[in-house]
Amino acid sequence: MDKLLLLWDSTALAHFEVGQLIMMLVGFGLLYLAIVKKFEPLLLLPIGFGALLTNIPIAGFSEAGGLLHYIYKIGIDTGVFPLLIFMGVGAMTDFSALIANPRMLLLGAAAQFGIFATLFGAIALNLLPGFEFTLKDASAIAIIGGADGPTAIFLASRLAPDLLGAIAVAAYSYMALVPIIQPPIMKALTTKAEREIKMGQLRFVSKREKIIFPLAVLFLTILFLPAATPLVGMFCFGNLMKECGVVDRLSNTAQNELINTVTIFLGLAVGSKLSAEAFLTVETLGILGLGAIAFAIGTATGVLMAKLMSRLSGGAINPLIGAAGVSAVPMAARVVNKVGLEANPHNFLLMHAMGPNVAGVLGSAVAAGILLALVG
Repeated sequence: MDKLLLLWDSTALAHFEVGQLIMMLVGFGLLYLAIVKKFEPLLLLPIGFGALLTNIPIAGFSEAGGLLHYIYKIGIDTGVFPLLIFMGVGAMTDFSALIANPRMLLLGAAAQFGIFATLFGAIALNLLPGFEFTLKDASAIAIIGGADGPTAIFLASRLAPDLLGAIAVAAYSYMALVPIIQPPIMKALTTKAEREIKMGQLRFVSKREKIIFPLAVLFLTILFLPAATPLVGMFCFGNLMKECGVVDRLSNTAQNELINTVTIFLGLAVGSKLSAEAFLTVETLGILGLGAIAFAIGTATGVLMAKLMSRLSGGAINPLIGAAGVSAVPMAARVVNKVGLEANPHNFLLMHAMGPNVAGVLGSAVAAGILLALVG
C-alpha cells in the first residue's frame, strides 16, 4: 500500500488543483481559437500550449531550472524577443503608402488616444474593491489599445511583469477580433456617403525615399524620444534591410526563419505566465475589460480624425481609413477595405489604409516610449 501511495503521489493527478484545471481549459480555449477559428494562430497556439505546460503539477516547466523559466528569462525579461519580432515586422513592412501620403501619420497618432484614455480608466478602477493597479500597471494595461502584441509584451515586461500573461492574451485576442470589433464602430461613426468616398491613386515612391525614411524616423526618435529607440530602432533596421536591396539574405531571414523561431519561443514564454495564481484574479477581468475599451476608443478616435481630415480636404479622404490607425498590420487595413467594398463595390481602400496602419505601428512604439519615459 505504501508503494501504491508513493506511486500515486508521484503523478500529476494527485496534485491537480481547481485553478490549474481552469487554466488548462483556458489553454485549450486558446488552442481552439488558433486551430479552429484561425484567430492569430501563430501566437495563440504556442501561448495556449505554454499555458498547458505551466499548469501541469510537479513538471516544473516554469520553475527555476525548467525550460519555460529559461525561455522567459532569456527572451522576455531581457526584452530581446519583442525587439527581434519588431525587426522582422520592419523587414516585412512597406512604407510606400505612408511616404506617398504623410498626412496618414495623424491617423496613426489619433488611434493611440485609446492608450492614454485607458491609462486613466485603469487608475479609476482602483476605486472598486479588489483592484490595486499602480501607475506602472495601468501604463502596461493601456498599451493594449495600440493593438500591437510585441509592444504590449515589451512594455509589460518592463513595467508590470506579474500582469504579462493577462496583458499579452488580451492584446492578441483583441488583435484577432479586429474583423468583429471594428466594423460596427466604423459604421456607427460614418454615413453611407462617407463610406462610399473613392480616394485618388497614390503617387510613385522612389527607392531613395524608402531608404531615407527609416533612417529619418530613427534620427527623429533619437532626438525627441530616446526611450522609444529600442522598438523603433529595431523596426527601422529591419525595414532598411528590406529596402536597401543589398542584404536580401538577411532581410529574408528576418522575415522568415528568425521571426518564426522567435515567435515560437515568445508564445511559450507568455504562456508560462498563465499560471492559476497569476491569472485567476479579479484584476485579470479588469485587464480584459480595459483592453476592449482601449481598442474601441483607438478605433473610434482614428475614424473621427479621418472624418475631420475628410471635411478639411473637401471629401478627398474616406473616413474609414482612420480605423486602420491601430497597429494590427495588415488585418485592420483589410477590414477597412472590406467595409469600403460593402458600401461601394468599386472602392478599393487597401493601399490607402496601409498608410495609417504602418503609422499605427510607429505610433504604438512611440506611445510605449512615452510611458516608459514618464513612469518607467
